[in-house]
Amino acid sequence: MGSLTGFGGVKIPGALMGAIVESAGVKVARTPYEVAGWGQGELWTSGGLVVAHEFSFGESEGSPRGTAENGADHLVRLVRAFLAGEAVPLEGVPMDFDWCTPFQLDVIARLREVPRGEVVSYGELAALAGRPGAQRAVGTICAANRYAFFVPCHRVVGADGIGGYGSAGVTVKRRLLALEGVSL
Repeated sequence: MGSLTGFGGVKIPGALMGAIVESAGVKVARTPYEVAGWGQGELWTSGGLVVAHEFSFGESEGSPRGTAENGADHLVRLVRAFLAGEAVPLEGVPMDFDWCTPFQLDVIARLREVPRGEVVSYGELAALAGRPGAQRAVGTICAANRYAFFVPCHRVVGADGIGGYGSAGVTVKRRLLALEGVSL
């Protein structure tokens, strides 16, 4: 989410998020960063809340650019520690959920409660959120997740296997789960 493909197929990170945020009249700070061996991320914060967090998986040199100028450096450190396999408290990071429906809020709240090293199926998560049988709706929420790692959709699996992980793919999902000691 947030990237726009420009001339020659070159991705323009943050192009869409900037337009979305500006149209909502919200003042935000954008913090781009890299994590060696994982890829590049962008944190969008406002008033101490994470408004969005995008992550593009791929090779990266791990440059610390953008981490100390707007107060989101502690969040970048958390993400880097998470991707290094450390058990960090991402579930407590304050997020902006004003855009969510009550059902989306319930799903996200239940998902943020799934402990590190555990998985839940789409159907189980729907039931935990009070909507048994709404596994497809849960899948839609995960597919549109704008809070990579902070809302741990990599912990949601299909009833008969690992399930997808958007454009990042199953290999990345397995790698994220392996960080937490889960092998599928």
